[in-house]
Amino acid sequence: MLFNSIEFALFLPLVFLFYWLFKKSRQSQNILLLVASYIFYGWWDWRFLSLIFFSSIVDYTIGIGLLSSNERKRKLLLWTSIVVNLGILGVFKYYNFFLDSFIDAFKWFGMEFSVSRLNIILPVGISFYTFQTLSYSIDVYKRKMEPTKDIISFFTFVSFFPQLVAGPIERASHLLPQFHKARKFDYKLASDGMRQILWGLFKKVVIADNCAILANDIFENYEIMNGPVLALGAFYFAIQIYCDFSGYSDIAIGTSRLFGFDLMQNFSFPYFSRNIGEFWRRWHISLSTWFRDYLYIPLGGSRGGSSRKIRNTMIIFLVSGFWHGANWTFIIWGAINAIYFLPLLLAGKNRNFVDIPAENKVFASFKEIRQILLTFGLVCFAWIFFRAENIAHAIDYIAGMGQRVFENPGQPLLFLTKSVNVFILVLIVFEWFHRSKKHGLQIDKTIPNRIVRGTIYISLAVFIVLMAPKTAASFIYFQF
Repeated sequence: MLFNSIEFALFLPLVFLFYWLFKKSRQSQNILLLVASYIFYGWWDWRFLSLIFFSSIVDYTIGIGLLSSNERKRKLLLWTSIVVNLGILGVFKYYNFFLDSFIDAFKWFGMEFSVSRLNIILPVGISFYTFQTLSYSIDVYKRKMEPTKDIISFFTFVSFFPQLVAGPIERASHLLPQFHKARKFDYKLASDGMRQILWGLFKKVVIADNCAILANDIFENYEIMNGPVLALGAFYFAIQIYCDFSGYSDIAIGTSRLFGFDLMQNFSFPYFSRNIGEFWRRWHISLSTWFRDYLYIPLGGSRGGSSRKIRNTMIIFLVSGFWHGANWTFIIWGAINAIYFLPLLLAGKNRNFVDIPAENKVFASFKEIRQILLTFGLVCFAWIFFRAENIAHAIDYIAGMGQRVFENPGQPLLFLTKSVNVFILVLIVFEWFHRSKKHGLQIDKTIPNRIVRGTIYISLAVFIVLMAPKTAASFIYFQF
């Protein structure tokens, strides 16, 4: 079930209504959320419900077992969780990739053979809920939290429908205790949640889906496009993927607030970053911090000499790229970002910008604007590999950006006249003036006039309805 579909527009109010009718019983609310979450997930393919059920029962049982004082048993249980979760992920997401890479490697030596590929569909959201349950087992093993014996709460934590399919990847220590507590309806929290849902839908339906049309046209026909248009293609894809993914996170977080839950912020206006280090602290925060805590720090983090720092940084970015998909383009994308990041790390400048860009100022300085544009340019270049079908496609696309620069000067102007550019400008303005907030539509203090605010909300809703495609477009990160 898609957030931007008619089905969800009917589903959410019904769940919301019955949920608060059960406000006197926390357990009834949890059961309702569990049933609703399984309906939500099974809407795509009910057969995959067995996977999320299996993953939940394994980690719930392991969590109870980790209460043992026998350290050998505890390590065995932890590794069971790791092997089972990553094994499921490996079979469904990476088996064919490794198989094809293995066959291609042997072709270099003149050896050819055929092996049957798995004809399976990648379960939606498998990378997200797998990492979420895995972090639970690791945290319980490290005694950072007590395992829960409330099976309903645990199953609901794993399958919680607002963030099930594309995050944020919540830590059990943050989200799970919220299922153990009574929730009271908070009008202020819920109204801000509605604003965040509206902003997320605006970013997805009005901006991302329309940028996708332009980006797809340019990437699929790059051979006949000139250099400026190819540069625009990278720009439109950068806006598309940000509005698509952060739009999903906004809807997920806002929806959770309607039910009295607090999810972590997943995006913090990343395109206003002044270097790559800041960008990765603001982009897909739940995944970046997951890799930091469960991979980078256990590897030694930034402790030790330069060689260890380089090794750990390369590992973290390559694994992050590989997490996104079974394609060499994602690995190259991760490697490019590692190359961007390493000079900052080695020079000790990777945490130079931990404040808000142009804090307490209306406009950024020329120096900050230059830093923001340079960082955005580097990110756009890396996105080319992320978007390309394969490495050859990416290389040819980049090569084309330096060719035919002065041919057909009217072609880039054709793309710049598209109405979506006006909405991109609206996005930039709203998010810039609310860059210290949780989302771009948190305007209750910056625009005190209620009539003006109401006009803005209605206008955004009208544009969402008018510009929505006939068939709801899926979110990019559903494929990961």
